[in-house]
Amino acid sequence: MMQLSSENMDIANIDTVIVDVPTFRTHKLANFKIQCRSYVIIKITLSNGAIGHGEASILGGPLWAEESVESIKSVIDVYLAPVLLGQCAANFENCALLMKSAATRNYSAKAGVESALFDAVGKALSMPATMFLGGVVRRSIPIIWVLASGDADQEIEEAKKKIALKQMNVFKIKFGFMKPEEDVARLRKIMAALPAGTKIIVDVNQVWSEATAIKWMPALTELGVSMVEQPLPASQPEALARIAKRVDIPILVDEGATTLQEIQQSGALGVGTVLSLKLVKSGGLLEMKRAAGVATANGMELYGGCLIESGIGAAAHLAVYSSLPALEWGTEQFGPLILENDLISSGIDYENFEVICPTGSGLGITIAEDYIRDYSRKGY
Repeated sequence: MMQLSSENMDIANIDTVIVDVPTFRTHKLANFKIQCRSYVIIKITLSNGAIGHGEASILGGPLWAEESVESIKSVIDVYLAPVLLGQCAANFENCALLMKSAATRNYSAKAGVESALFDAVGKALSMPATMFLGGVVRRSIPIIWVLASGDADQEIEEAKKKIALKQMNVFKIKFGFMKPEEDVARLRKIMAALPAGTKIIVDVNQVWSEATAIKWMPALTELGVSMVEQPLPASQPEALARIAKRVDIPILVDEGATTLQEIQQSGALGVGTVLSLKLVKSGGLLEMKRAAGVATANGMELYGGCLIESGIGAAAHLAVYSSLPALEWGTEQFGPLILENDLISSGIDYENFEVICPTGSGLGITIAEDYIRDYSRKGY
C-alpha cells in the first residue's frame, strides 16, 4: 500500500471552475426562486498524479449567506490554495487549520476543498473516503424529496411519480412564499391527495414571527405534519425555544445553528429537537461529524440536510451521513435528480425509497467531464 508521506501525497495543483446547471423545474424558497444551480467545482491534483473533486454549493448567493460562487472561487484561488499547495493532502486536520488561518468563515469554500482532498487521497490509496471518517455504518439512507413549485396540483403529480418509481415516499414542503393560510391550504390539498400515512415535513424558511407560529402550528399538528423546519428567523433562538415548548411537533434547526457553539446553545435552550447537517454550515466533512456529535450529546436527533448539490456535493455529504452512528431522519440529498444533467455519471442511485451511498475509492463517483465543460461559466 502507498505510504502516507509528503513526498507522494503533496498537493500539487488546485483548479476551480464555476458551473451553471439548469433545473428541470422552478424551485421556490421564501425570498427567491431557483431555475439554475451554480457551483464551484474544485479539482485537486496530488504529486503522485491522483486527482480529487469537490463542490462548493450556495443558494441564492449573498442573499442567503455571505458567500456566492464568485466569492468562493476567489477565496479558494487567492487565499486557500496558496496555503495548501505543497502540503500533505492526507493531513486533513492540518489542511483545515491552514484554511482557517487564511480565511474566516467561508464555510462552503472550505468544505468544497476538503471534499476534494478526501476524494484525492481516497483515490491515491484505493480506499473510500468513509474510511477516513470511521467507516461505514449504513449503505443506504431513507431519502426525502422537496416539493417547492408552489403549485399544489403539480406537486401532487410530482410526489405521486416519485412514489410510483419507488424513489421517495417522504416529502418536505416549502412554505414562506405565500401567506400562511395559503400555504396551509396548499399543504392540506397535497396531503389529502397522497396515500394515507405519507410522511410530510414542512420548511417555513425562517419566515414566520413568533405570533404567526403560535397561530398556525396547531393546524400543522392537526394535519399530522411530522416535523417543522426553522419556522422563526435564526436570530431568534429564545423565541423558537418558546415555540418548541408549546407544540408536539419536532422542530428541525437549520440556519439557527451553524457553529459547534451555536449547536450547543440550541441544545441548551431547547430551540429544537433535530439538527440539520450541511457542509455549507460546518465547512468540512470532519467538522460536520463533530457537529453531529455535539447535537447528539445535547439530545438532538440528526437530519441529513441538502443545498441542492450535484452528485459531487451529494457524495461528500453521503460519505459523512453513512458513517454516523445514528441518522434518525434520513436525508434530503435529492439534488442530482432535479438538475437537467448531473455532474457525475455514476456513483449514486435511488431505489426502494432510499439513496444508495457510493462505495468506490475516494467519494466513489465518476465525474461527468463533458457536462462540467458544457456548463462552465465562460470568461470567468
